[in-house]
Amino acid sequence: MKTLALFEAGKASDDENGLCCDSTALSRRDAAIDAWMKEHAGELGAIAHQWFQVMRKCGDEVRELLHDGCPVVCLGDAPFGYVNVFASHVNVGFFHGAALPDPARLLQGTGKFMRHVKLGPGMATNAAALSRLINTAYSDIKARVENG
Repeated sequence: MKTLALFEAGKASDDENGLCCDSTALSRRDAAIDAWMKEHAGELGAIAHQWFQVMRKCGDEVRELLHDGCPVVCLGDAPFGYVNVFASHVNVGFFHGAALPDPARLLQGTGKFMRHVKLGPGMATNAAALSRLINTAYSDIKARVENG
């Protein structure tokens, strides 16, 4: 858990995606994310906003920042989820998604750690299962941070 030790020290790097969280850059609510949401208005932006709101509400300790052009939620310095808008879909992603139980089989991706759920207009969405994934990702990162 080398990455978590770095998170606890206030500086982290995720080898797979290059994410670095510096506790000085994190805030409970980040104005840059609100601006990002305004820039991504429209149908896809609304989907991203809806699911980022769910992530924001996971707990009092949730912090957010804009990283690599997309909104990221963290527990302290440890990232657990993000949203991003593409030309025809939205990704709701999880930094430790490979470790999450996914009985509804929503998660996509083959990386060592990260997984995402692809959403878009006309795509069926299992909202209850996605909400469970978000809450599970939050619980998972909380356990990783607390238990090292």
